[in-house]
Formats: sequence, structure tokens, C-alpha cells
Amino acid sequence: MGYDAVIFDNDGVLLTLTSMEAHREGSRDAFARAGVPDPHPDHVEAMSIGVSVAELESICERYDLEPETFWSTRDAAISAAQQAEMTAGKKRPYDDIDALDRFETPLGVVSSNQQETVEFAFDHFGLAAHFETVYGREPTVKSLERKKPHPHYVERALADLDVDDALFVGDNESDVRAAHGAGIDSAFIRRPHRVDASLSVRPDYEIWGLDDVVDIAE
Repeated sequence: MGYDAVIFDNDGVLLTLTSMEAHREGSRDAFARAGVPDPHPDHVEAMSIGVSVAELESICERYDLEPETFWSTRDAAISAAQQAEMTAGKKRPYDDIDALDRFETPLGVVSSNQQETVEFAFDHFGLAAHFETVYGREPTVKSLERKKPHPHYVERALADLDVDDALFVGDNESDVRAAHGAGIDSAFIRRPHRVDASLSVRPDYEIWGLDDVVDIAE
């Protein structure tokens, strides 16, 4: 079947994943910028990826930090670490990225990464022209409540594209849930880091690369 639009997650779908060391480096840098030169390693880990509002508030209380200010600092530091990985060639588009040239339907992106990071990536790798709408997270605590699996950003992308019938392509269970929460179909892409992943929610499609998305969507 065809779709009126296709929306992609970014990391693990279009671009390779950021290394965990880059996430930790960014987290440590954020603490340093906030005046905490020697944070507990568990707190560095907690602020590196997959952060919840409860975790953020608990750790900020521990170090007497204001959550909104620290989170903005944290996002800037993590974004800088990821941009450095892209510039060094450690984080890059997957080999099948040229499949984007074959789409005739409008395309969008919804990522739980920072807007700044996604925009840098698309400018750096020359991908921006493929997409009519691109959403990453704003550097605010509120964005943590709105990120996938919440459908907030998916719904905003659908409104921008002015479509109801779209396919969302992701590599996480949260992507599948966000798609279904927004009332659209989902495709779970089994990139190398997801070959053996098991899901507690059923996607509409399981695929192995971007060429599969073209076949489904077009």
C-alpha cells in the first residue's frame, strides 16, 4: 500500500547511533559547566541518555542545581559531543541513505535527539533538502514529557505535512508506540543493533533497510 507521507526517526534509522562514550563525555561536560567537577559516575550515566524528568529533578536536587538551567546546559553539551563524532566520521548516514532519492511522497523526521543535533547532522551530510519538516527536542524539561513514546512531535509533523495517512519508521519500541498513539502505521527497522530485539508492541511492518520503506510507501 502507499502512504501520503513517511516520517523517520533519525538515530539508528537514517544515521548510525552516537557512541555511549560521547553521551557520557557530554554528560560529564554538562556537570562541569554547571560547577560540578566531580559528579558521581552513576549520575553521569543517568544524565547521558534516556533521561526522565524524575531522574533529572532528583539529581539536580542532589547538587543544588536548577533543573531547567541544567537541562539546557546538558543538551548543549551532549549536542556538541555528537557533532564532534559526526565531524570525525564516527557518526554518519547508513549506506542505504541514497534510498531517500527514490521517494515521491513528502518526508519528515521526528527525533528524540536535540533539534540542534539533528539540524547540524542534516546540514553536515547534505540531507536537509529531503525533508519538509524536522522535529527534534527543544532544550527544555517539557520536551522530556513530549518525546516518544508520546505522540506530540509526530502529531506536529503530520500537521505540517497536512496528512493523516502516514508511515513512521523507527528502531525503538517507543517509535512504534508514538506512531500508533498518533493514529498512523509503524515500521520497525532492524538495523544491526536491533537484529535480535524483541518488542512488547507489534509494528505494522518489520523491515531491514530504507529500500524496504520505499517499496512499502511508494
